[in-house]
Amino acid sequence: MKLLYTASLTLLLSASVFAQKTEKPGPKDKSAIEHFKNDYKKKNYKKFSGDIVVKDNQMQFDNKVIFYDKSDKITKAILQEGLIYPQLLTDFQVDKFENEDSDRTQKRFAKLQKNWKIAFDVNNIRLYNASELVFLSNDEKVKRFKILCKDPKFPNTMVYYIELTNKNAVKDMPLQDFIKNSKVTHIFQKTE
Repeated sequence: MKLLYTASLTLLLSASVFAQKTEKPGPKDKSAIEHFKNDYKKKNYKKFSGDIVVKDNQMQFDNKVIFYDKSDKITKAILQEGLIYPQLLTDFQVDKFENEDSDRTQKRFAKLQKNWKIAFDVNNIRLYNASELVFLSNDEKVKRFKILCKDPKFPNTMVYYIELTNKNAVKDMPLQDFIKNSKVTHIFQKTE
């Protein structure tokens, strides 16, 4: 009987360790909900095609580095699969700057600079605290994630909302398997 109680207690306590980290919508997620409702455009971003070198708590993509928490299984899986990488985030930032029509003077000034895209270079960032946003996904082939980002060049924490699509996904598929065969189909970024 003692063995049964011990096994039950162990199983109960370990269930939370293996559970996926999901989040309920909070006040800070209101802009993401609005974005996916009103400004969403599906794209197909390429996976990283070079070598990914894993060292301790960092992953190196050619000559660029992203740091991550070893305990953050979602971030680790997304990085290992080459779905998110510094060069992609740099291209995303440049594209976002070119396509926003907010400050034309700033755009003209930037384009006069010799190598203006260097200002958007993403390197040595730290991605952490990834969570699946179940409230933003109603299709089993699409999952959306929130990943916090600390860039040493900026004082504020940035938040990336990443959409992954897996055409072969089925209901109750393990998250690791979903990530392994998925593509990034949308990125949204904001500061916190």
